[in-house]
Amino acid sequence: MRPIFNCYRPTKIARFVKMLFSGEFMIQGIGYFRFDQGRVLLPNVANKKQLQAMKEINLAIKHLSLEC
Repeated sequence: MRPIFNCYRPTKIARFVKMLFSGEFMIQGIGYFRFDQGRVLLPNVANKKQLQAMKEINLAIKHLSLEC
């Protein structure tokens, strides 16, 4: 199952990544992402939109970890 997020919301995606721990997902208009050990992995392409999204999601995951 590969969920597709229609709207880019880093906090919502961070909760999803933290809950499942490994897998993949897609953000409509940005692209596919893989995650493992609760972190979004570096995409293979040099797409700046994907790189920025990866950074923001990983930062949101870090903030979720600090809140608990």
